[in-house]
Amino acid sequence: MGWRRRLAVAAGGLALLASLPLGFALYARGLPPLDLDALKERSTIVVDRNGKLLRPFVMADGRWRMPVSAAEVDPRFLTMLIAYEDQRFHQHGGVDPLALVRAGWQWLARGRIVSGGSTLSMQVARLVEPREARTLGAKLRQMARAIELERRVGKGGILDLYLSLAPYGGNLEGLRAASLAYFGKEPTRLSNAEAALLVALPQAPESRRPDRFPQRAEAARRRVIERMRSQNTLAEAELARAESEPVPERRRPFPHLAAHRAETLVAADPARRRHETTLERDWQVVLERLALERAEAQGPKVSVAIVVVENETGQVRASVGGADYFNAARWGGIDLTRASRSPGSALKPFIYALAFENGLAHPETMLEDRPQRFGTYAPDNFDYAFQGMVTARQALQMSLNLPAVELLQLVGAQRFISRLRQAGAVVETPDESAPGLAIGLGGLGISLQDLTMLYAGLARGGVMLPSTERQAQGQGLPSRFVGPVPAWYVGDILLGAPPPDNALQARIAYKTGTSYGYRDAWAVGFDRKHTIGIWVGQADNGAVPGLIGRKVAAPVLFDAFARIGLSSGPMPRPREALVASNASLPPPLRHIRQDIPKTALLGSRQALQIAFPPDGAAIDTRAERADARPSVMVKIAGGLPPFTLLLNGEPVGGQRLRREIEIGPEGLGFAQISVIDATGATERVTIRLQ
Repeated sequence: MGWRRRLAVAAGGLALLASLPLGFALYARGLPPLDLDALKERSTIVVDRNGKLLRPFVMADGRWRMPVSAAEVDPRFLTMLIAYEDQRFHQHGGVDPLALVRAGWQWLARGRIVSGGSTLSMQVARLVEPREARTLGAKLRQMARAIELERRVGKGGILDLYLSLAPYGGNLEGLRAASLAYFGKEPTRLSNAEAALLVALPQAPESRRPDRFPQRAEAARRRVIERMRSQNTLAEAELARAESEPVPERRRPFPHLAAHRAETLVAADPARRRHETTLERDWQVVLERLALERAEAQGPKVSVAIVVVENETGQVRASVGGADYFNAARWGGIDLTRASRSPGSALKPFIYALAFENGLAHPETMLEDRPQRFGTYAPDNFDYAFQGMVTARQALQMSLNLPAVELLQLVGAQRFISRLRQAGAVVETPDESAPGLAIGLGGLGISLQDLTMLYAGLARGGVMLPSTERQAQGQGLPSRFVGPVPAWYVGDILLGAPPPDNALQARIAYKTGTSYGYRDAWAVGFDRKHTIGIWVGQADNGAVPGLIGRKVAAPVLFDAFARIGLSSGPMPRPREALVASNASLPPPLRHIRQDIPKTALLGSRQALQIAFPPDGAAIDTRAERADARPSVMVKIAGGLPPFTLLLNGEPVGGQRLRREIEIGPEGLGFAQISVIDATGATERVTIRLQ
């Protein structure tokens, strides 16, 4: 070939090369724009007040896709990803010519594809617009789309798309889903080994799945670590530690916290993909564990529900709808915080609050606890015993039924129901007829959520706010149930209620309740910042022998406060509050029954008596354990509380309101038990312990 012909061929070749960019540009311009709106489809997630994941929901096609931005990912992962996949990511415009030349030369030299020359932008283009064919035309289209993406979303957008769409095996898409599934944590903090594995998986997500092919996954991770070693990206000690870390061989379950609340929120707004709640994830974790522990201790069908409300705002900070969501025996899928159940005595504080507000009584007003009828209604106390004359403070702390019913009669049952409903509570009565006095002892239905909301209103001085659970939800219009003085009276009384047996020591204003037939056990209490409501029972409304609020629900309440942190102490006292003894009260407030002469207030009291043990009895105190200390249950009849107990002339504890008191003598032999009531009356017995 002459020099003229070679010159012509060379000129033609140069002209062809020069025309390639123009031809590619014309080709790219002829493509329709990418539809990025289709990428907005993703898993619905429910998060807590700080954005922490509570529960994700799978997409309609069964995929898990939870978008995450580069700012929310461990920087070590991003460093490894760029070093391994696209070292010149920040220098090229979507296509790396040097990488393409290298890939072509390797193909010519070895006769096979060694590296594809794809940039991260090109990989994202393939994820955005998947194509099965691996032809030159498909590669050209991928390059054109990569340049388009760079122009439209920039480098940051490219990274965010990769982190959200990269395949990780099975139905996992995106780094967040993979990190949660394989390591059980968000990708904000990853070890070097975890980051290396997550970098390696998208190249062959199915054949490298660690839950199916752990050896292949480990080999792929090793190649990433070797690349980091060759580039001096990490210290040798860190690389060695990463190589020794085991590969996860199973998938972990996704978070499933506040499941009942999450389902309610999603059902109310199914189009929303991110639901922001007022819940506190860490509290949710510890209280769900507490509910399960206590439910398992009570029996296979028993469940526990818990609600925590912030007093100042009315926002729900934790909500446990039941113990063990997936347990069919406990009906775990039912949200028991919203179920209407009988509250037992848990509504008594609101009867007293209305009586205080209307000037019918004061905490030191004397009430009568004796058998009486209210028309055809003749209530009894829980223990079928009667205390005689007691103050309103003592009556509420001891949860006596007769004084509460008498106050309700004066307040008015219909008015009581109306005030509860005006406060925002959904109250269900047995029928459409006028409510009777039995509503004061649990003859109605109310949910744990509403009951907790009512107590939170007492904690904020009688102002009621609706409970809110959405972060963006407004506070709602406040309403006043009672004024700050009667609300403080009730809170001060409940703060003095004795804690349950074996409960953690804490000062909590609280009240318990037990429904008829031992079907529901309640405990609701508040400190300066939060109100917690506890319900224990069976979802099918079955009876549970021994299910008593004070013994079952109250210890859960005290434990719940201990786990979230207690803000104890007396509530701020309003200046208008009247702090006085009964003798210092105005005459109309000294006694609720104005038709009884003052000289007869204590005259009808039953004489003080030690009902058990009888005088001269021989008591067998043998316990199950040889080292256990002997104990005797003393039962008191008649007299006026509080009672002072003496064992062999020495006081046992302080003054007691209850009529059943357990004492523990130092040893066996004769012992003298003495009881002194509020009037100074004394009764004593001598027994022999053996």
